[in-house]
Amino acid sequence: MLWTLLMILAAVALDQWTKYLAVTHLQPIDTMPLMEDILHLTYLENRGAAFGMLSNHRWVFMILSTVSILLILVWLFKEKPKSWWIRASAAMIIGGGIGNMIDRVALGYVVDFIDVRAIDFYVFNVADSFVCVGCGMILAWTLYMEFVAKKPAMDILLGTDNKSEEKQETAQAEENAAGENNNAE
Repeated sequence: MLWTLLMILAAVALDQWTKYLAVTHLQPIDTMPLMEDILHLTYLENRGAAFGMLSNHRWVFMILSTVSILLILVWLFKEKPKSWWIRASAAMIIGGGIGNMIDRVALGYVVDFIDVRAIDFYVFNVADSFVCVGCGMILAWTLYMEFVAKKPAMDILLGTDNKSEEKQETAQAEENAAGENNNAE
């Protein structure tokens, strides 16, 4: 769990450091092309949710983000997933959520600066990237578990796979014991 907490802290630190750089270096100049009309660094104050949706509903996002972060943290500490992939995914989601939460609480908006113009996409930040990549990693893991490894991904994530196996083993042991008793008679 220590590594998971360190990953969360690293994600928050990287996000806040890049936002600091955006505020100090991009805000005065507005935009800086890295590759003209493909990738720019553009200072933007996002008062909405991901990608600027539902602006000026800060408290809704703060409540939803806080509840989501707390639920994932509780799940991490309760279930202690064995998969480093899942722990890293959860750490990225939590770290990104905390990074944007810091902005919402301290500033009233989220600092965005990564501007992919080649596909006319929204301006976003490192925290958004962590959340999206973390979710994508969980999706990839789930698809792998379900379709390649043929294991129930949700049972593994929710910690019910061990309980099901224990019940099956107990039932099998009881059947064996009953069979032995019947044979002894």
